[in-house]
Amino acid sequence: MRPDSAAMRLRLTFLLFALALVHSALAVIPPPERLLPDDTLLLVTVPDFARLRAAWEKMPQKRFWEDSAMRPFRENFVSKWKEQFVQPLERELEIKAEDYTGLFQGQVTLALTQDGFEQEGQAAGLLLLVDTKDKSSQLKKNLAALRKKWVDGGKVLKATKIRDHEFTILTVSSNDMPKTLRRFFPKGSEVHELGEENNKPETPSDELVIGQVDTLLVVSTSVKAVEKVVARLTGGSVPPLAEVAAYQADHAALFRESPLYGWVNLKVLVDTLSRKLGQRKESEDAPNPFDVKPQKVLGALGLNGLKTLAFCYQPSNEGSMVQVFVGVPESSRQGLFKILAGEPRDPHPPAFVPADVLKFQRWRIDGQRTWETLQKTITDISPQWLNGINFLLETANTAAKEKNPGFDVKKNLIGNLGDDLISYERVPTGKGADALNPSPSLFLLGSPNAEVFAASLKSILVFAQQSAGAPEEREFLGRKIYTVSVKSVMVPLGASGGSMAPRSLSYAASGGYVAFSTDPAMLEEYLRSSESQRKSLKDSPGLTDATQKVLGPNSSLFGYENQVETMRAVFEALRKNSSPSSPSSPGSAANLLQSGVNVPATIQGFKDLMDFSLLPNFDTVSKYFGFSVYGGGANVDGLSFKLFIPNPSGLNN
Repeated sequence: MRPDSAAMRLRLTFLLFALALVHSALAVIPPPERLLPDDTLLLVTVPDFARLRAAWEKMPQKRFWEDSAMRPFRENFVSKWKEQFVQPLERELEIKAEDYTGLFQGQVTLALTQDGFEQEGQAAGLLLLVDTKDKSSQLKKNLAALRKKWVDGGKVLKATKIRDHEFTILTVSSNDMPKTLRRFFPKGSEVHELGEENNKPETPSDELVIGQVDTLLVVSTSVKAVEKVVARLTGGSVPPLAEVAAYQADHAALFRESPLYGWVNLKVLVDTLSRKLGQRKESEDAPNPFDVKPQKVLGALGLNGLKTLAFCYQPSNEGSMVQVFVGVPESSRQGLFKILAGEPRDPHPPAFVPADVLKFQRWRIDGQRTWETLQKTITDISPQWLNGINFLLETANTAAKEKNPGFDVKKNLIGNLGDDLISYERVPTGKGADALNPSPSLFLLGSPNAEVFAASLKSILVFAQQSAGAPEEREFLGRKIYTVSVKSVMVPLGASGGSMAPRSLSYAASGGYVAFSTDPAMLEEYLRSSESQRKSLKDSPGLTDATQKVLGPNSSLFGYENQVETMRAVFEALRKNSSPSSPSSPGSAANLLQSGVNVPATIQGFKDLMDFSLLPNFDTVSKYFGFSVYGGGANVDGLSFKLFIPNPSGLNN
């Protein structure tokens, strides 16, 4: 072999290898902010599904689910899930679920683009993007099988090319939803206008655009939205979301290392809503007697100052963090958001809060500034509303002056509002279903003159109770405790007291706070807290480190929850009220699940998949639960909220 021939082959091999590398690099799907257009309204994405899956495998929640004590409940649930949902859905769609679940390898993104959204009657474009990476051949096979199935089933299909890539446009209607999905995700009853009973409306239909570009599955309700994404993939000049300044700021602050995040362009949504509300004409037959314009309400509440909403999830070896940021600049902050910003003052738990509380929250909010902001907000909505509130205050003030000529409601009450709100709950004493009843709680209102505030509140309550008489008074450790019937207070305020169980509200001033509780024992415990030797919440193991994760120099809000005791109550309630013979009874597990755990009514079909009698004794799985903390505050750019759940101390990583 001639030397130059061998050298030529070596060069050719190197060239082919280089071309392969270039092709591989070109096939890499850009991150979502580089893939989506600049008119994106909403984005929720998992940039790397494999990474998120790996993080989930290490989480305490996953280990809890796979614990041997959970095996009876888990296997029963999985078996019913496959039998009642997966297998029927596979038969109806003529697919195998495993052929699709394995496609989630890289980026998984759900987005909405404007696509004429600002125009009347136009909907935003919905986009689903899934990067299948090395499963792209399986994706191609699946799409071909789906097209054949749709054609054989008589579906209306249209083939189109978008920048030389094949896409299929499928016409679908609500009747195309499989029966299995209808069972688990039922829709509300249709509403028809009177006189239209015999005019059956046509089933609305939409178009789905489905196709594959390299390794990326693209599904959308809009051809325009798909065109912009494909243009980004093929080197087109469509400006990406990454070049939007508002997105750039949120991405740099929150998204860089997050395996799951989302973003919303609130400014466009609010501006569009305001414009559409302004175009509505008031009915001449039923004019608004209070002359409250929806646009005025949006402005007064401060919604016009909103820019963006961003959130992210970040797991670590220490625990899980969720962050939320609302972009509402200080220069344009008013109404509700001016109140929510709070005051940048110490929100840590005071020493008197006991260590065994179930929940704790402290919010540093200036009461007098809040009152001024509320007055301005109400005035901006309707001056008549503020006149009505002032009339009620003046009436109460006049009634109080009959017994105390020097009384002034604005000076004695509003003028004595402080900058501190504290509340905490104790572990409920009930068992079973009663464990989910409201826990004994205490509410503390900071005041520079707490004793004056408490005594003045008595004068107002005399007016509110009307014929029920003045609040009862008693002495305890040199402090006056005032007690008033909750029912007698609520009825004059418009609440229906016919079925309300008799309860009383007690309050007293001490330590710069006015303390309120419907549990006299909790109030008395607070009044003797200076003499108590009980452990304080602030000294709880691990709390200091966790607190540093959620609080900063601009923080005004802090909260804590003992998740061990919260989950213990849920477990006990579900296990002891799991009778399948009465699933709709008030204390049944189904109702507890729906109300106590806040499962939406639209997915009640899932309740049949769970046999709560198979749950283990909570003590066998309590090691997977610990506590959570959260904090909030504001800076010049907006409001922030952080939730941190430390990994339980007794759980080996």
